[in-house]
Amino acid sequence: MKALCCRRPAGLCATLLLAALLSGTAAADCFSPGDWRDTTGQRLAADQLFQDFAEADVVLLGERHDRMEHHRWQVHTLAALHAHRPDMVIGLEMLPRSAQPALDAWVAGDLEESAFLEESEWAQVWGFDARLYLPILHFARMHRVPLLAINLERPLIARIMREGWEAVPPEERYHITPPAPATEGYRDYLGEVFEDHPTGAHDGGELDRFVSGQLIWDRAMAAGLAQAAADDRFVVGLMGQGHLEYGYGVPHQLLDLGISDARVLLPWEIDPACTEPEPGVADAVFALAGGDRYEPPRPLLLGVRIEEDPAGVRVQSVMEDSVAAAAGLEADDVITRASDVETAVPGDLQAVVRRQQPGNVIPLTVLRDDEELELLARFPAKKD
Repeated sequence: MKALCCRRPAGLCATLLLAALLSGTAAADCFSPGDWRDTTGQRLAADQLFQDFAEADVVLLGERHDRMEHHRWQVHTLAALHAHRPDMVIGLEMLPRSAQPALDAWVAGDLEESAFLEESEWAQVWGFDARLYLPILHFARMHRVPLLAINLERPLIARIMREGWEAVPPEERYHITPPAPATEGYRDYLGEVFEDHPTGAHDGGELDRFVSGQLIWDRAMAAGLAQAAADDRFVVGLMGQGHLEYGYGVPHQLLDLGISDARVLLPWEIDPACTEPEPGVADAVFALAGGDRYEPPRPLLLGVRIEEDPAGVRVQSVMEDSVAAAAGLEADDVITRASDVETAVPGDLQAVVRRQQPGNVIPLTVLRDDEELELLARFPAKKD
């Protein structure tokens, strides 16, 4: 994979190098949990790092969505940055702009957790367990830090992909402008992701559509962050690290929108081989212990990729040796009911699966070639 170095102002380079020297640690040693390092391996003094990064226009914190340790790191990083810049505003990939009223009500203290999750349609639009994000949400509410929904509704993304930017009136796309083209490095990066995609065909047209969709996503989030930065607030964005690595994705779109001082921080999980991050992957990384020792139990998985369908939830693909495969689910099946819940959107099915325990069985009502089928999804019993 090509590594396009993140933009790093000369002043920042000098400051971080000085901080590394002051920390007194050589670059060659293996990462230890709690280390801040740049991607040359130099250890960074945390106090100096936060002081420097708090002077940026935008700071971007990456994550792997399903990793609790990543979200714990985000909370602590937010707290450290907030100590320097209490004028903070936090942009969230997790929610589309239509959820902004729910976020405003949450920060104001007008909604309890359950009401917020319902009004924001969290399960439908994001799907990942809200418990992963609640510490972040509570941090924002406790300190009255505004939360911004910077994503787009999936039907709008699909419409832009289908009709093109110019065919969608500006007021119907939140006045978001077309994205800057993908760099060659980003296209190569996304090509590797696409090849690993279980449903990915390998012709150029499918890859072009995949890249186009990613650019819409990146541009939408960058536009939301840039708009907040224009109000002279200190902006921190939380999103998947694939939107941030190597300065591609959102940082590239921010630069096109006139935000030249955006910094990227990523969590880095230590492995037994002492693998180090590639140069340029971020402005700095924070070392985590890695593994599942500090993670909650893994959720049960049905083993399908799904998408919204007018009739219910369409199965895009079925993983081999999965609960779904054993149940007889096939690609292009449409799940209309799971247990006693009508599955109108993917979040409905995900919510049902999340409630299950090992050994449970979910009855599924499925449409296949205009025929209605009843299938049973059996989750394996817990091993002693």
